[in-house]
Amino acid sequence: MTRGTGRPLLATSLRSLKVRNFRLFAAGQIASATGTWMMAVAQDWLVLELTGDSGGALATVTALQFTPVLLLTLYGGRLADRYDKRALLTGANIASGVFALALGLLVTADAARLWHIYVAAAALGVANAVEVPARLSFITELVGPELLPNASALSGAYFNIARVLGPSLAGLLIQWSGTGTVMLLNAVSYTAAVAGLRAMRPAELHRAPRTDTPARVIEGLAHLRTRPDLLTTLALVAAVALFGLNLPLTLPLMARVVFHTEAASFGLLTAALAGGSLLAALVGTLRRTRPSARLVAAWGCGFGALELITGWAPNLSVALALLVPTGFASLYFVQAANHRIQLGGDPAHRGRVMALYTVILQGSTPLGALFVGTATHTLGARSGLWAGGLFALLAALIALAGARADAPVPASEEERVRPTGSRP
Repeated sequence: MTRGTGRPLLATSLRSLKVRNFRLFAAGQIASATGTWMMAVAQDWLVLELTGDSGGALATVTALQFTPVLLLTLYGGRLADRYDKRALLTGANIASGVFALALGLLVTADAARLWHIYVAAAALGVANAVEVPARLSFITELVGPELLPNASALSGAYFNIARVLGPSLAGLLIQWSGTGTVMLLNAVSYTAAVAGLRAMRPAELHRAPRTDTPARVIEGLAHLRTRPDLLTTLALVAAVALFGLNLPLTLPLMARVVFHTEAASFGLLTAALAGGSLLAALVGTLRRTRPSARLVAAWGCGFGALELITGWAPNLSVALALLVPTGFASLYFVQAANHRIQLGGDPAHRGRVMALYTVILQGSTPLGALFVGTATHTLGARSGLWAGGLFALLAALIALAGARADAPVPASEEERVRPTGSRP
């Protein structure tokens, strides 16, 4: 099969990997992200073990980990626009590795308490507030604007490869050697990301010209006020993220409380969701143009409906089958929104705009965790999926009904955001 260019489909999908710096980045991120997903499973399982399956404690850990994202990521985006992104990513990965190592040592020594997990979650959240906007905006520097959609989709692909491998490996390792071992392996995995970053050739990065004017958060927000197309997409992402994208919180409760499974089966639930997301990421590598508002809203509708249906799964097998298309729809929606924002904004403000996107996508998690925690405590574990899917579906339907033809990109920005060689 070929595309219009005549090149094989596989070569088209992997074209960003021809860039050496991006290959190094992707290899390090696969290892690091796999360790991070292993850590997430181990952390959630340890919390449930220490608290007797408390959904409230799980929600508290989630809130603590993502509250720094909510409070500090805009400042992280300011740092990304002002300073060397590669240096910021190096420091953030080293800090995350140290935090994971400390918690892992406490767990293996059988000295970990719930408050230790709380502190580690908050510390990792601070590191993520710097790392995420720097990483998202760094992709453009790695490959340039022409390859940005493909590189971004490939980043989603390796992230979801990690989501498949990480939980599956974590479930087995927890049963064999305990949660402490998983956390120590996560600490080691950060060295791969750091090694990849330091092995890059800085001269080959596509860096925007630096100015003497300090990058201020308020300037990024002012830029968004002139771009209603970006604001409406961000509003939809906020609604879906707040209510629907809390599956990492609802799935462990479903595994233990509804299906009464062991750690390995919980890992399968997360892996099924990630498997669908991986398929969506691979499909996204074929994208060459900026997604429309209607496309983003339509996939938001699909995700909300599938999450709602998954909440009614009668057994583990049906849940696994439903989580694959649910994962596909969730990632396709998030990635389409990401591309719509990245390819529609001014490169000079990209770090701060993507920081706001991160705040909305991940910073809404503490509020979403409180919403899901309250729902599951009052109405049972399944209600987290029911309520999340229903609210996400309603928000996306409203956005779809209001979607209109894309507003033109301002002339001063059009040439900067259009991929080289693409049609007007």
